[in-house]
Amino acid sequence: MVTPADIFNGKILVVDDHEATARRIKEMLQDAGYTAVTSTTDACAVRELHEKNRYDLILLDLQMPGKSGFRVMQELSAIEADAYLPVLALTAEPAFKLFALKAGAKDFIAKPFDPEEALTRIRNMLEVRLLHDAVRDNAKALESMALYDPLTGLANRRLLTERISAALANARRNNSAIAVVYLDLDGFKEINDSLGHGVGDALLKMVAGRLTAAVREVDTVGRLGGDEFLIALSSVSHAHDVATVAAKLIESVSMPYLIENRTVSVTTSAGISIYPTHGADADTLMKRADTALYAAKHAGKNAFRIAEPPDAQPLAHH
Repeated sequence: MVTPADIFNGKILVVDDHEATARRIKEMLQDAGYTAVTSTTDACAVRELHEKNRYDLILLDLQMPGKSGFRVMQELSAIEADAYLPVLALTAEPAFKLFALKAGAKDFIAKPFDPEEALTRIRNMLEVRLLHDAVRDNAKALESMALYDPLTGLANRRLLTERISAALANARRNNSAIAVVYLDLDGFKEINDSLGHGVGDALLKMVAGRLTAAVREVDTVGRLGGDEFLIALSSVSHAHDVATVAAKLIESVSMPYLIENRTVSVTTSAGISIYPTHGADADTLMKRADTALYAAKHAGKNAFRIAEPPDAQPLAHH
C-alpha cells in the first residue's frame, strides 16, 4: 500500500540544461509538498547521481547540449536491473513524445507545461513507481520464504536439493565427488521442554552460525526443520577429507552456548553420504546420509558415521 506520505517523500531528480527551468520545476514541486527534490543541469551526471541515490522519479529534458535525454535513458537502462525507467520526459517538440515512450520513458510533460497537469502526471507516475517497487520487494520476500528457513536464514529443503543437484552436475563434468552431511542435535527436545522455545530457537540460530563458519563459502548449510541440519560439501577429494569436516562440525556444535545468561550444552550426531559411492541424485544422497545419522545415534551419539556403500565402488583415496 502506497500512502500519500510515501509519494510526497519520493526522491525526485529534475534534469534540465536551463538552470531557470530546473529551478522553477524544483520550486513548484517543493511548494506542492514534495520533500526530496534535487536538480542538475548536467546531463552527463545523471547516471552517476541515479546510481548513488536511486531516484523514484527523474524529470528529464530530452533536448540538451552535450548529451540528449535519449542517450541518458540508454545509460539508465543499463543500471536498472528490471528495465523499469523512472523517467518522465520533458519536451517542447511534439514529435519527440512517441520516441520518448518507445525509449523507455513512462510519461511526458509538454513544454511549456501547465503546472496543474504537470503535478498530476508527476504524482500519478510516482505512485505507479512506488507500487512497482512494492510489488517487486514483495515478490523477493515471497521468493526468499520459499527458499530459506525463516528462523535461521539457512537454505531450506527445496534450496538444498537444488544446490546438491547443481553440485552433482558439476561433479559429473569434472569427474569429482561431493558429500552430504546430515546432522541433528542430541537431546534438543529436552532443552526445548525444560528451558522453553525461546532458548531453543536461540540455540538453533547459534548452531546455524557455527555450522556456516565451519565450512567453505562454496558449501551450502541448510535446515530441514526442527533440529535437523544438512550440509552439501562441493568438490571433495576423498572420504578422509569429509570425515575431517564432520569431526570439526561435531566439535564446533558441542562447544557450550551462553543463552539468556545461562550455559547451554548440546551435542550433535552426523551421517555422511558421498557421490558417486552412495548415490547419483540429491534425494538418494540425503536418504543415505539420514540412515547413517541414525547409525551414529545408535552407536552412542556425538559421533558421525559414513553410509554403507551399496553396489557402487567406494570413493577412491588419493
